[in-house]
Amino acid sequence: MKQLIAAGAEAKIYADGKSIIKHRIKKIYRNPILDNKLRESRTKREAKILRKLYYLGFTPQLLTIKDNDKLNDALDDTLIIQRIDGEKLRDILSKENYKSFAILLAKAIKKMHDAGIIHGDLTTSNMIVTPDKRFYLIDFGLSFFSEKAEDKAVDLHLLKQTLDSKHYLIAKECFSLILKEYNDAEVINRLRKVEQRGRNKGS
Repeated sequence: MKQLIAAGAEAKIYADGKSIIKHRIKKIYRNPILDNKLRESRTKREAKILRKLYYLGFTPQLLTIKDNDKLNDALDDTLIIQRIDGEKLRDILSKENYKSFAILLAKAIKKMHDAGIIHGDLTTSNMIVTPDKRFYLIDFGLSFFSEKAEDKAVDLHLLKQTLDSKHYLIAKECFSLILKEYNDAEVINRLRKVEQRGRNKGS
């Protein structure tokens, strides 16, 4: 039986057996034609990204993309995605295990960035660890294609902010290890500039 497990500003997420259903919801404040175009284009972009990343081994499989509105059967606004059972990294990251997870995370991010994809929401809530210790990135709703070092740096900066906020006891050591394993001088140098801009805005 389909069960609502999350509801955000852009989409509702349902669990249905071994599948996850992600349905982009209508925005009543937007022009209906524009709303349909936006929901469909964002759904198709996310589907394209999932298909490209699946073969790298750290994302769930896209099963299908479909219409979820019987009154508008030409609109693709729903993704059916493989369900990954496990725990969110947010809930298990600790002083005892952060080193191994930092290496797994850095390798996944580097492969993703080398494939020209920016996640857009790199938080430990969007990372799942299975019982057999496999690591997955999930929720590519804000992802997009880019080869720019700036965009990759901003992706990493968001991850750093998440670690500082949610995992402050190990944040510095964990992120340093991530950068060491990521090992891309151009992106890391750009990251320093992104961080400096943030400090200047806050001063």
